[in-house]
Amino acid sequence: MMMVMKIAPSKSTLIRFNLILFALSFLLYTAFSLSPSSSVYFRSAASFVGCSFRHCTPKVTRGVKMQELIVENQINKIGLQIASNQTKLEAPSFMEEILTRGLGKTKIGMVNMEEADLTQWKRYGETNHIHFDRVSKLFTWHDLFPEWIDEEEDHEVPTCPEIPMPDLERLEKFDLIVVKLPCKYPEEGWRREVLRLQVNLVAANLVAKKGKTDWTWKSKVLFWSKCQPMIEIFRCDDLEKREGDWWLYRPEVVRLQQKVSLPIGSCNLALPLWAPQGIDKVYDLTKIKAETRRPKREAYATVLHSSESYVCGAITLAQSLLKTNTKRDLILLHDDSISITKLQALAAVGWKLRRILRIRNPLAEKDSYNEYNYSKFRLWQLTDYDKVVFIDADIIVLLNLDLLFHFPQMSATGNDVWIFNSGVMVIEPSNCTFSTIMSQRNDIVSYNGGDQGYLNEIFVWWHRLPRRVNFLKNFWSNTTNERNIKNSLFAAEPPQLYAVHYLGWKPWLCYRDYDCNFDVEQHVYASDAAHARWWKVHDAMDEDLERFCRLTKKRRTELNWERRRSRRRGSTDFHWRINVTDPRRRRSYLIG
Repeated sequence: MMMVMKIAPSKSTLIRFNLILFALSFLLYTAFSLSPSSSVYFRSAASFVGCSFRHCTPKVTRGVKMQELIVENQINKIGLQIASNQTKLEAPSFMEEILTRGLGKTKIGMVNMEEADLTQWKRYGETNHIHFDRVSKLFTWHDLFPEWIDEEEDHEVPTCPEIPMPDLERLEKFDLIVVKLPCKYPEEGWRREVLRLQVNLVAANLVAKKGKTDWTWKSKVLFWSKCQPMIEIFRCDDLEKREGDWWLYRPEVVRLQQKVSLPIGSCNLALPLWAPQGIDKVYDLTKIKAETRRPKREAYATVLHSSESYVCGAITLAQSLLKTNTKRDLILLHDDSISITKLQALAAVGWKLRRILRIRNPLAEKDSYNEYNYSKFRLWQLTDYDKVVFIDADIIVLLNLDLLFHFPQMSATGNDVWIFNSGVMVIEPSNCTFSTIMSQRNDIVSYNGGDQGYLNEIFVWWHRLPRRVNFLKNFWSNTTNERNIKNSLFAAEPPQLYAVHYLGWKPWLCYRDYDCNFDVEQHVYASDAAHARWWKVHDAMDEDLERFCRLTKKRRTELNWERRRSRRRGSTDFHWRINVTDPRRRRSYLIG
């Protein structure tokens, strides 16, 4: 009989076997830990991918972004669950008094709320959770407010990306809309958070289209947020009550209806140049012109402060406005730096004078050029007018601008990145808006140290007007093609531009024979065509007013010195060779 015997392994054999297992385990661990992750792979691949906005966002990592899109909703859901477990949204103490009691239950629309909040609010009426898709994290402010759009539609028709909104057709009318607003203050860039804009616009659309109104055509919307609702959409004048983080507004529905009908950002024009239905067919302005034909509580305004150097510009601006046959008031805000004689001249040309106290920029250096630029904020104190079109004093108007009174605050032309140019802007005077602007002077840092940078932090959501409304005299690309196009526009008869904005040396500070911006080293502001256009407006004024555009002795000396420097540099445009015939060069015409 064959016997099977169990043989015990030796100790050395066991040791060798364990060593082999350990080595294999170590190799497997090293391979997994050192292998590239999927996110690294996507980042490497993304650098070779180019795409349009419809498919993805340029200059970002596509793989990582696609992963974010997949998990974004899951993260949002988890975040909402955590938030609902941590806090309950308690109603303000004034809730009962704002509810409208009539036949049936009060209907309340709940925006951006958790399920737990809906349960808490059912005792006040019938609650309806307003569903909408949250805007993706890929969506940036730059997508809504691009630096440049093809306004003339030479190559493409400008379009805006869509921000998801609720399906309003399926909703009934609401007695009250309650909104939880996101707020990332004090994080950098919190004002330009796209989700913040989206929720404000969801609320505005609901009020404008689904809010029940009272006899004054106002509706009720209640916000919960540590930040004030966007002043560009919900005016502070419409704030009725505030309690802690609760803000109760009663906005005018008609105002909001106009707001939500405009483009979602500066990605498209609020005032199109061309009709949508045909090539080279001008946009029909009949309705807008009919609406703005009769003056209401509206005015044009400009501001002079700290010196008299822009008095000539203000006189010429008034002359150009009156030439367009406007019937609106012309308001000039001035401080004590303007002499009585010059104030009389300004009144004679048509300005209604309002004396103001200057406003200092607390962050500006003493005696700097922008120390009192915030004086422009006084425009919001013109509360005897419902709407004001501000125009800088270094601008001339060539075509009637009354159609701008159709548009709401803040309407302006684009300037750079996502900001507007404050040289021409539509504003709505309001003491509370003025207080809001003033209250943040120590916190907001203006990118350019002046009013333009500051106002762009107050009114981050604005409406783009065509650049022809405020056509800047500059040549940034400095190409022959750019100069030919712009100079033809400056000289066009009849005019094709609504207004020309004179950057660099102002026409009245040059000899009338040519644009003295040619005498400086960089010619980005130099245009003889624009220069001649300004002098044409000047020459139409009364001779008694022309003396306020004379040169000072100091400025004449500067002009002559700049001509000599241009000659020594060997400037090839040869403007320094032009024989100056301007009578203001003579000693008898000088002032100062």
